Amino acid sequence: MQVILLEKVGNLGNLGDVVKVKDGYARNYLIPQRIARRATAEAVKEFEAKRAELEAAAAAKLADAQAQGEKLAGLTVQILQKSGVDGRLFGSVTNFDIAEALTKQGFDIHKAQVRLPQGPFKAVGDYPVDVSLHSDVVVSITVSVLGEHV
Repeated sequence: MQVILLEKVGNLGNLGDVVKVKDGYARNYLIPQRIARRATAEAVKEFEAKRAELEAAAAAKLADAQAQGEKLAGLTVQILQKSGVDGRLFGSVTNFDIAEALTKQGFDIHKAQVRLPQGPFKAVGDYPVDVSLHSDVVVSITVSVLGEHV
């Protein structure tokens, strides 16, 4: 299916690109999330008429993400979890826990923005974590998992 991208999508294209994607990806994700629109002749004309305002909105989102990224860069977040005497956690620290801790500190971060390529943390220690604020803005923070002996 041919779609027009209404915002930048990683590994797919930029705002305004007409790309061919699988039907299910377009119907179930891109179109309902308002990230893309079916590329009909009428839709292309409408997009060209609105291109300037969509580009301005995308630039504003990028500027907001960069401003938040400057505040967030190098931050250390401490998370307290129950642990055994050997430093292993009862449970784990997930992207949800990290997003919740950042939200308590005043940042608007969703769990999908927190990248844990090695999976959840299962031991006490300091871990580097990437937070994707925008497709072009990725910030590194440090998560310090502290053990609470039971």
